[in-house]
Amino acid sequence: MRLVDTHCHLQSERYSEDREAVLEESLNRLEWLVIIGDDLPSSEAALALVRHRVYAVVGVHPYYAAAFDAAQEEALAALAARPGVVAIGEMGLDYFNEYSPRAAQQTAFRRQLEMACALGLPVAIHNRDADADTYPILKEFSTSLKGCIMHCFGSTAADAERYVELGFHISFAGNVTFPKAEALRDAARVTPLDRLLVETDAPFLAPIPFRGKRCEPHHVAHTAACLAELKGVTLEAFTAQTTANAAAVYGIAH
Repeated sequence: MRLVDTHCHLQSERYSEDREAVLEESLNRLEWLVIIGDDLPSSEAALALVRHRVYAVVGVHPYYAAAFDAAQEEALAALAARPGVVAIGEMGLDYFNEYSPRAAQQTAFRRQLEMACALGLPVAIHNRDADADTYPILKEFSTSLKGCIMHCFGSTAADAERYVELGFHISFAGNVTFPKAEALRDAARVTPLDRLLVETDAPFLAPIPFRGKRCEPHHVAHTAACLAELKGVTLEAFTAQTTANAAAVYGIAH
């Protein structure tokens, strides 16, 4: 079964004792996976894990937007030019946890979008309780972006349709399997199969039956099974299509 994890954080300290074992187990079960940075140090740590069938995304999360200055921007551009980097991110807006002022978040978001357009790289977007600003900013850049992934989608079905209309991909994590996540499942139902991605966001959001435990990349299989059932297709057809989607948006050939 050709399954991939399009978004995980294996550089997290939660894997400090068994990172290589988790990575080996994941690669035994998955075709490939992508490790995502959320600031410069974690982006460098993601790059340190790049190898055959392991890729990196580098960027500055909105939590850390207040510190994103010209020096960080220059350093990020250098990281983005390194082998194995397939996108810029995760970037975006988070108005649920306003660890950085909204104005700073928007500035860092725009600067990274400009960088991605200049480098010809797709973007991985963090968006929480911020669609009123995320959507118009992304719409402004939509015709220049090589690709866009709405990571760990958490907005409404109507929002999913709006992002799909811009040509973006919608990615669902393990929380779509939670019993009370019917709104998320509604968003998955309206997302065309050729625009749908599956991820873990490991070590976070472990799907049922691992909820509350540390998530690992191979747990993506449980999220995929849930989504395949929602879409009314076989698991084999679902994994083939979503893996092809991921390969296309990230520019990964296998």
